[in-house]
Amino acid sequence: MRTHTIIDSPMGALTLVATDGALSGVYMEGHHAMPDPSGFGPRVGSGFEQAAEQLGEYFAGRRTRFTLPTVLTGSDFQRRVWHTVAAIPYGQTWTYAQLAGAVGRPDRIRAVAAANGRNPIAVVVPCHRVVGSDGSLTGYAVPAGTRVRAGQLVAYNGQSGNARYTAPHTHFEVHPGGAGSTPVNPYPYVRRACP
Repeated sequence: MRTHTIIDSPMGALTLVATDGALSGVYMEGHHAMPDPSGFGPRVGSGFEQAAEQLGEYFAGRRTRFTLPTVLTGSDFQRRVWHTVAAIPYGQTWTYAQLAGAVGRPDRIRAVAAANGRNPIAVVVPCHRVVGSDGSLTGYAVPAGTRVRAGQLVAYNGQSGNARYTAPHTHFEVHPGGAGSTPVNPYPYVRRACP
């Protein structure tokens, strides 16, 4: 049985979907690979507490890995890509070429990128940690606002809650010594993500 709920996050509203009690979907507003919401089952007010708690901890910089039961629905190839993406360490990014090599298909970079883009469990399976060969956010065939949110996720990745997002230029700063310290930009490529 499928159920869903919608939670608030620093990324905007997130739709969480469960299949038989296991998390099977995390979708942002404007998520290009989001299936028809009519298939999400009834909206419920409970049953997603653990997922909401862990996502909140992640966004607050207090969690580096998720320990949720999940169900990944896709082809064997897609699931292999998503399981490999899930193994990318917190605080690191990989290129699509690195991901293709890790999946054992260095000749299938575009297919790996397509599978990454169809990840049904955004944030939890950290597709935002995969970047272009020049370090830029690529492959996000989504509305501009969602691309900005993908950039925000990169800023959250490994920044212990000290990341700051400044619209509208997709600029991120990290204050290593906390608020008031000299800011640095740990992901300079993010500036190029959204003109």
